[in-house]
Amino acid sequence: MDRLLRATLNTWNGLLAATRSEEAFRQELVVLALAVPLAFFIGTEKWKPLTLIAVVLMVLVVELLNTAIEKLSDFVTPARDERIGRIKDMGSAAVGVAIIAAGLIWLQAVVERLGWF
Repeated sequence: MDRLLRATLNTWNGLLAATRSEEAFRQELVVLALAVPLAFFIGTEKWKPLTLIAVVLMVLVVELLNTAIEKLSDFVTPARDERIGRIKDMGSAAVGVAIIAAGLIWLQAVVERLGWF
């Protein structure tokens, strides 16, 4: 039980740190807050709202990992390094791909909800 409590506190601390330091994460939290009620309006079948919310959460997960990569990279060397820059770019690309995937899934759900497909 002690391990679970420590893990929960670590999770909370990580979420707070990301919220305080990362504008992109704060913006994605706003998207999540909007997406949750909207998902229940758009999702016509029982599993769809959960899926729509899950893909937004996936974006947050990838953003957290990207932030961790960036923070670690800056800790390893605060100097400008081409290799570190490429690593950071790859993390950013992962966020971009996650956003595209989430956007496509939401687009499909909206199109189905509106009866266009």
